[in-house]
Amino acid sequence: MKPIRLSAHAASYLARRGFTVAEVEEAIRAGRREQAELGRLGSRKEFPFNDDGNGRWYATKQVRPIFIEGADEIIVITIYVYYY
Repeated sequence: MKPIRLSAHAASYLARRGFTVAEVEEAIRAGRREQAELGRLGSRKEFPFNDDGNGRWYATKQVRPIFIEGADEIIVITIYVYYY
């Protein structure tokens, strides 16, 4: 299993977008993979949220990392998070 490393850009969004490193790793390892822009890969995985976010109640959080899979590691470029 290849190690997963967050780029400085991706790590800078941890608190602002509300995801954890464990969720990103699970989304990459167990989520639905897809092609992303510029030859990169993406993955999506839903997690139960059941909490207030920005004054609204959301049941689900979807974590969508965009990454490059190298020979020795996976480098996460950015992470999108959707609440619904």
